[in-house]
Amino acid sequence: MADSSLPLRLSLPERQPAGEPAGTPAQQAFRQTIRAVEALREQLHALRAAQAAMRQTYWRQVGPLAADTVAARRALYKPLEAALLGGYLSRAEEAQVTELLVHNAQSLQERFGEDESAVLARYAPAPTPPEAAPAAGPPAEPKMPPHEQAAATARERRQRRAQAARAAQAQQADTAGQVLLQNTKAAYRQLARLHHPDRAALADAATQQAQTELMQRITAAYAAGDLAALLALLAEAPADAPPTAETEELLRRYTQALAQQQAQLSQQLADAQRPVADAPWSGTEKQQRTRLREIKRSLRAETEYLAYLLHQLQEPTGLKTLLRELSGRGQADL
Repeated sequence: MADSSLPLRLSLPERQPAGEPAGTPAQQAFRQTIRAVEALREQLHALRAAQAAMRQTYWRQVGPLAADTVAARRALYKPLEAALLGGYLSRAEEAQVTELLVHNAQSLQERFGEDESAVLARYAPAPTPPEAAPAAGPPAEPKMPPHEQAAATARERRQRRAQAARAAQAQQADTAGQVLLQNTKAAYRQLARLHHPDRAALADAATQQAQTELMQRITAAYAAGDLAALLALLAEAPADAPPTAETEELLRRYTQALAQQQAQLSQQLADAQRPVADAPWSGTEKQQRTRLREIKRSLRAETEYLAYLLHQLQEPTGLKTLLRELSGRGQADL
């Protein structure tokens, strides 16, 4: 399932084949971090795909029944509103009918996500504005000598500045890491500067040939927009010479950026694994099946009851009987 919120969506480097040189500590750390990021991303996408399938299954099976219930509730508006205009209801009965209209609209809006704002605006009582409370002043503090008050104020000011500096530094590091991981051109320029054949102009023919081939691979990866391939090339250990200090520093920068992404993905995975309260598609498969049967049974019964009520509401006597029954049960909703 595609998710544009996750950077570095291209395939990441393969696991290091057996027998391949381990490389420098910086290269090992980079490869380990990039594999961890890929594993987290795969888990997150698999989980979101499974959750989407659960929701689709739910709406495929329950959707028609929910739609029937919504239609049955909407059908009640017409006879209830007509009764308010009929002139045969007492004030108490008119208040009851108005309350039924409001509860019906709230049920459609809160349970089924329908927009019933127009009905609620027409029949729901306007909320009573709260009385203005006197403005509360700051809590009283024990009196301190002037020099202690000045010292406390200076301390608070220093703490606020230090906290703001830490937050700005963290934000800057996170932004820099995201830019680094999303900017293919930047990775290409860094790799081209490190591995351009001109840097091996004084080397032997074999080294020059190897450098030229490496630059061709870098150029091809950039032309394809393949950031992962560029990072894989960055992590490679040359067979004839160790990486330069500049290459090692670049690897450390990418490893740090990937570690930030790893932390973000871990948090997203934890959030996605958290069960959704009252969601019919959450829980174990057995719980989902049980809940689905209960919901379907409840929706069928509710739709049948609403159809019965609609028939009763066609006549004034039927409506008055219904109002007396609801009043006797102390019930305001249908």
